Amino acid sequence: HIQANLEDALVQEALKSGVDLRQYSKQVELELQEVERASIRDCILSENIAALHNQITACDTILERMEQMLGSFQLHLSTLTLQIRSLQDQSGALSLRLRNRRRLRRHLGQLLEELVVPSAMISTILEAPVPEPEFLEQLRELDGKLGAVKEQTFRDTLACADVQHVLDRLRIKAVTKIREFILQKIFSFRKPMTNYQIPQDALLKYRFCYRFLLGHERSVAQELRDQYVDTVGKIYLSYFRSYSSRLLKIQYEEVADKDDLMGVEDTSLNNRAGFFSKPQLRSRNTVFTLGNRGSIISAAELEAPVLVPHAAQRSDTRYPFEALFRSQHYALLDNSCREFLFLSDFFLVSGAAAQELFNSVMGKTLAMFLKQMDTYVGSCYDAIAVFLCIHIVLRFRNIMAKRNIPAMDRYWESLLELLWPRFELLLELHIRSIQSTEPQRLGHLDTRPHYITRRYAEFSSAIVSINQTFPNERTNALLGQLQVEVENFVLRVAAEFPSRREQLIFLINNYDMMLGVLMERAVEESKEVEGFQQLLSARTQEFIEELLSPPFGGMIAFVKEAEALLEKGELERLRGEEARVSHLARGFSGSWRSSVEVLSQEVMSSFSNFRNGTSIIQGALTQLLQYYHRFLKVLAQPPLRSLPARTELINIHHLMVELKKHKPNF
Repeated sequence: HIQANLEDALVQEALKSGVDLRQYSKQVELELQEVERASIRDCILSENIAALHNQITACDTILERMEQMLGSFQLHLSTLTLQIRSLQDQSGALSLRLRNRRRLRRHLGQLLEELVVPSAMISTILEAPVPEPEFLEQLRELDGKLGAVKEQTFRDTLACADVQHVLDRLRIKAVTKIREFILQKIFSFRKPMTNYQIPQDALLKYRFCYRFLLGHERSVAQELRDQYVDTVGKIYLSYFRSYSSRLLKIQYEEVADKDDLMGVEDTSLNNRAGFFSKPQLRSRNTVFTLGNRGSIISAAELEAPVLVPHAAQRSDTRYPFEALFRSQHYALLDNSCREFLFLSDFFLVSGAAAQELFNSVMGKTLAMFLKQMDTYVGSCYDAIAVFLCIHIVLRFRNIMAKRNIPAMDRYWESLLELLWPRFELLLELHIRSIQSTEPQRLGHLDTRPHYITRRYAEFSSAIVSINQTFPNERTNALLGQLQVEVENFVLRVAAEFPSRREQLIFLINNYDMMLGVLMERAVEESKEVEGFQQLLSARTQEFIEELLSPPFGGMIAFVKEAEALLEKGELERLRGEEARVSHLARGFSGSWRSSVEVLSQEVMSSFSNFRNGTSIIQGALTQLLQYYHRFLKVLAQPPLRSLPARTELINIHHLMVELKKHKPNF
């Protein structure tokens, strides 16, 4: 601040002139006072000061009035605030009263609507028929009012007493009309030649009527339910009893009995005819052979239309038992599915209650079926029919599982509990019959396939092909045991032939026949096919050796002896065999062609399967070439290399060409 004053121009000028600043300051102050007094004199002498004073006074007056007005306005605003608060309180109270009145109006309106019985409802319930849509509509309204009155009664609503008697009378009238209507529908099922499914479907349109009874008159609902169970249960029992009895009239007249076991002697075959004579009874062709019977479990025939007995009788058509079983149980399955759905829908039941009601309706029919099956199974000796019935049951059970209807699960299990033990018993009977069969009692034997082995082949292939879809280990075990017994039987019969060649021919014919039949139906990976392939291969190789032995046995024996000496390194011992070797070489060159001709004729006359005979001839010729090739290798050794007989031997390639000419083509 001092520095700023020092920089002032007047101060700097005073400092330059040498003036005392304190003196200079007093002088300046005196001058200022003089100027102030002059200014005051000028203001006093001014003419506008009075006007200015008046203006100031007027302004003060105006401001004072404005202050009064603003004070009054502030007071008025405070009064308005109190009024607004009062109005807000009144508005809240009115709004609450309005909400309460509306809530009360809604409840009172609903209560009045529930309690008031309109004249249209009274006239419709009293006069309109049950099937009319108006009756069902008003019945729903009545059901709602009865429920509302019951609820309000628990709340001690006094107004309920005013309409209770009216609603009770309407309820009684509605129950009476519904009872008569439903009873009439149920009684219509009893008319002869009536398709009960049509009125049953019509009843579903009035399921609310039963719901009304269930809610307001349980005794009547129980009466109708019992009446339905009794009526429809008798209808099902009568229908299926009649249908089952008529189906039995179109069954094959010739059925299997205890003599139709695999190991039982076939008296229809005479000693000279062997297997190829025709049995006298048709049933013997079907007991062990599947034929077209297996198609019954195909998807197309499994759910085919049921058999019509009178149509089959007119056309004189007969069916095996499994076809009757399929038709009977497909009808049962179809009706049971329909009935279970109807009971669940109309009588408003589910779970265990639905199952119990279904059992009440169908119980007698199912018991009749089980009794019939128990009677049939106890005297049945047709294992294929029993096994097909088992697989029909397994497939029908799957069908109902896909439809999500468990109504007959217990029945299917009961059927299987009847069928499985019988099937296993029949297999065991077949096994025991083969075990007890003595070849000496079978009469004349020849080398062709035996009828017992053909029975086994047909039967085993049938069971294996059916069992592929639903494999059962117990069945596989019994089939394995049966196969062992058949193999033992074949060996026992083969032992009756005096020569090994005849034994081998018999074994090969039977193994080949069984293998061929099995491969027609069973998969190649099955145990039966694999087992017989091994047996056939082993016996075929042995037979080829037996076949080559008479014409070429000397050469074969020499080759084996020489190879043994060659392996031991004792070739010098062959030097004494020149005469033998020369005889063998000349003998082979001179007789191989005729020997092969005889061999081929003998093979083709010994085997019933020409393909198998061709295979054996080809195997024999191949084996002969191998022995001849080994014979030439032995002759090429130093001790025998210089024999003159070597020049008389046929070239092996020429021999191959010649042997191909003897190969039969079938």
